[in-house]
Amino acid sequence: MVTPVHAKWWAAAKAAHGDAVGTRALIEMLLLARHMDHEQAVAGPAAAYRAGALTVDAVALEARKLADSDDDPAPPARPGSGKATKDEGQTASVTFLADWKPSRPPPDNRPLPSVAHYDQLLKRPGRTAGEKEGS
Repeated sequence: MVTPVHAKWWAAAKAAHGDAVGTRALIEMLLLARHMDHEQAVAGPAAAYRAGALTVDAVALEARKLADSDDDPAPPARPGSGKATKDEGQTASVTFLADWKPSRPPPDNRPLPSVAHYDQLLKRPGRTAGEKEGS
């Protein structure tokens, strides 16, 4: 479902990236929204829009930051309501995906890699262990 927040973000994305790319980004954002709570699906695009970040990655990151925070999100302003949100008038910032680290990284249960199969490369045919290089 396209909300007024999504429509505003979509219009800005189309203006910045062109109709085809902006529409594709909206579709990706709506598909992404299927995997989040309604509050995240609305607040993520709203935060990204305020920051001028018109990419799906920015929307996903802002929604994830909201999911990880303990604070209640600011409700998006409704068109014609005349009510301002608590973020209005503040400068929004964007955290780049490369700089963002989740607050609770998942445990890495993979086994340590083995390099035993490389030992065969250390052995040269016709050479004994006590023989020195260049002898």
